[in-house]
Amino acid sequence: MKWFTRTFLLAVVSLGLAGIVLAQADQSSSSSSTTTTTTTTSDQGATGDMKEAGHATKNAAKKTGHKVKHTTKKVTHKVARKTRQGAEKVEDKTQTPPQ
Repeated sequence: MKWFTRTFLLAVVSLGLAGIVLAQADQSSSSSSTTTTTTTTSDQGATGDMKEAGHATKNAAKKTGHKVKHTTKKVTHKVARKTRQGAEKVEDKTQTPPQ
């Protein structure tokens, strides 16, 4: 049982990290278009840059959170399904034959 728990937690953490990487990749591609739009309209200076960076970080964190939640839910359901299948196999093997 410890092996199963460790494997499950490792899978969840790995998928969460993958979600962070994907969200940052998506954020970097979308922030370049946002940055060019902002810089062409007016130059806000350091304060504007800091605000923009804060908004970008917030959006990336939200996106990552949603992806991690979805992935965790998906993995949990898959594990529950496999657990049920394994329990059924054990139950079939341990039943005593009728006499």
